[in-house]
Amino acid sequence: GKALRTLRSRVGRVMRDVERQLDTVVDNRRAELQELIARTKRILTQKTKDKNKLYALHAPEVECLAKGKVRTPYEFGVKVSITTTHREGLVVGARSMPGNPYDGHTLEEALEQAAILSDVKPEIAIVDRGYRGAEPDGVKVYHPGLRRGITRTLRAMIRRRSAIEPAIGHMKADGKLDRNWLKGALGDAINAVLCGAGHNLRMILRKLRRFCVLVLVSWLNLCAAFASTP
Repeated sequence: GKALRTLRSRVGRVMRDVERQLDTVVDNRRAELQELIARTKRILTQKTKDKNKLYALHAPEVECLAKGKVRTPYEFGVKVSITTTHREGLVVGARSMPGNPYDGHTLEEALEQAAILSDVKPEIAIVDRGYRGAEPDGVKVYHPGLRRGITRTLRAMIRRRSAIEPAIGHMKADGKLDRNWLKGALGDAINAVLCGAGHNLRMILRKLRRFCVLVLVSWLNLCAAFASTP
């Protein structure tokens, strides 16, 4: 608390000093300074229980996302919806969802993007419990906890849904999804699509490396067989 009070007093002192010298700034730069001062005042006056709080001075679109985990109870950024194929795990949709909407309200937009990018309309969507109640037109939605009409094949498909979690982890760790360096809401949308494309490229390159190793091993075995023949 003492450190926060010290920071608030220092920020307020710098802000008032900039306000006093605002008239000496050229006109084309004054608007940017006025916007920066307005954001600073918003940060200094906001309370803990306020809604639509400002979390980053340089990125006002950043939101607080509740994760519900002990290690990371909160994340600061923009929600991203990831859509992958059921069997191969290829990313067919990655869309930023500004405004921190409820998960069930993002399913229709995510399926729409997947249909546009893959040119195939999804017929079945396997989701987690956060999407309960979502019923897009023409798409059957299955999630854990369903009992009626669930066959053994559908139960295996629902269990397969957990395979998307390591894919998201790889995109965060290897694909720069955890930190976006592009500016604004448009930068968030572009970064999500690029991270999905990069994940697909890494999967394709990994398959090609395995194929090249198999070809090389087969060729070496063939050369050894020819060399051993009299």
